[in-house]
Amino acid sequence: MYKLFLVALISLVVFSSCAEQPEKKEEVSTYYLIRHAEKERTDKSNRNPNLNDIGLERAQNWRVHFKTIKFDAIYSTEYNRTKQTALPTAEAKNLDIQFYDPSDMNIDAFIETTKGQTVLIVGHSNTTPKFVNNLLGNKKYEDIADNNNANLYIVTLSKSGKTSELSVVN
Repeated sequence: MYKLFLVALISLVVFSSCAEQPEKKEEVSTYYLIRHAEKERTDKSNRNPNLNDIGLERAQNWRVHFKTIKFDAIYSTEYNRTKQTALPTAEAKNLDIQFYDPSDMNIDAFIETTKGQTVLIVGHSNTTPKFVNNLLGNKKYEDIADNNNANLYIVTLSKSGKTSELSVVN
């Protein structure tokens, strides 16, 4: 009887360790990328203009648009217009704006740093599509037209693949 009990106990331990382990939930990174809102254009020599009144309103509209999204981080270039675009959303989410330099960026390190997060990235007409393309690993999007401040790119990265969508938010 003792041997039978011992065999049953050993079998229970061996077979339970062979049981399927529950699958880990797939880690998904989601990036929302926008261009800065409308800027002041009165002084053509000013390389760091502020947002104009329409731009300030659009920045508030982005805050409203993103109200249901839980961001883990918000990134902006260090220009007045991008910081001012990001600020209403950052304040609403109680997040500090982190700065990046699109001309000196290691995309692999950025992806690793933000792995599994939901991130807002504010850039420019040429840097935003380039950032999206770098996240995707291919050239899918062209520069944004100078009069277009309404594009929203959403990029999702996971082990299953990479996806993107582009919408216009007015």
